[in-house]
Amino acid sequence: MRVLILTCNTGEGHNSAAKAMEEYLTEQGHYAVVLEFMKLAGEKHARRISRSYIVSTKYVPYVFHLFYRAGAALSSPNRKSPVYYSNTSMAKYLQHYLEENAAFDVIVATHLYAGETLTYMKRKGMLKQKVVSIQTDYTWSPFWEETLCDAFVIPHEDLTENFISKGIPKDKLYPLGIPVRTEFFHSIDKKKAKKLLKLPEDKQMYLIMGGSMGFGKIRRFTRQLAKSCKNGEHIMVICGTNELLKRTLKKDFKENMKVHIIGFTRKVSLYMDACDVVYTKPGGLSSTEVMIKNRPMIHTAPIPGCEIDNLKFFLPRRISFAPKKISEQIEFGKKLVSDQVLRNEMLAAQREYAKPGAAADISELLKQMIETPGSISALDSITQQEAGSLQSTSLGGLI
Repeated sequence: MRVLILTCNTGEGHNSAAKAMEEYLTEQGHYAVVLEFMKLAGEKHARRISRSYIVSTKYVPYVFHLFYRAGAALSSPNRKSPVYYSNTSMAKYLQHYLEENAAFDVIVATHLYAGETLTYMKRKGMLKQKVVSIQTDYTWSPFWEETLCDAFVIPHEDLTENFISKGIPKDKLYPLGIPVRTEFFHSIDKKKAKKLLKLPEDKQMYLIMGGSMGFGKIRRFTRQLAKSCKNGEHIMVICGTNELLKRTLKKDFKENMKVHIIGFTRKVSLYMDACDVVYTKPGGLSSTEVMIKNRPMIHTAPIPGCEIDNLKFFLPRRISFAPKKISEQIEFGKKLVSDQVLRNEMLAAQREYAKPGAAADISELLKQMIETPGSISALDSITQQEAGSLQSTSLGGLI
């Protein structure tokens, strides 16, 4: 099986899901390529798209929120959006890439921009492969319903009605989960993780994350958490690629050896192993990684838009807590450390709703898409008995 996975560098979640699928497919002996497809139009174009996203979400989040809500209000399967038209120009670049590179059997899109370009190509007869979308948030996102994807992989079956209500056909929905990289499935003893990270093995550890770009009120949060730690607790802050935040925090806490400021790191899984509680914004991919790791989780300030909607999935199911005030977030995090019953309830909820077999199940779906000439039903045409049979071939998340 030869799979092209298209992503876009507007937040790391799309990229991480793409890399997780590439990793799994490669391990299974398939040929998989992850392509940040905006780069086909040049590095400058890709940087401009990425920078626009960062500026809008980080510096003027209220504007980003307004555009998101406007998009949600205008989104409809009966008309084409400005997002669709703005991505049609990428078709010629992607067509050239497909002509010059290996013949792919199926294309996966983890980002709407890629989905829109592929939709245009389908309409113009420029594409022969089937297209599978992987949704990386626990909610429908505007304009996906106008795309001509052959299948939509969504994080959980409880979201089925949400996607149907927005115009996505029921028989195209596959509740298989969000794929995460293999490292998050392998946990090591907390003390051993602390030792590997050169941290004291006998102290409580709080982990603060702000996504790949260090979003949120991390400086204020870290200051308040540090003030509340009076029993020798340690704090680890992952700033991602936000160098300004990293420098600022290092300056703030240069005298406090219990606060560890980390920039970009490939050891997120190890830091999760070492911690007692994770404080993180409610990104779909990062929250899924915490769920798979099965760590107590407090959600902090969300990026306006889909992350607010993500909380509507997490909170009623007690997968996480998300008090509005920083002081309450800190208090609930400490409570998760001291209250074993409360902690165990949250960890049990995470295990109930997590989809650890997502990558394997999506791989099986891709095979079926290639082997089946027409469309295949995701939710209706498979009986319970057939679903049980599929589970033995790793398509266990199909419901």
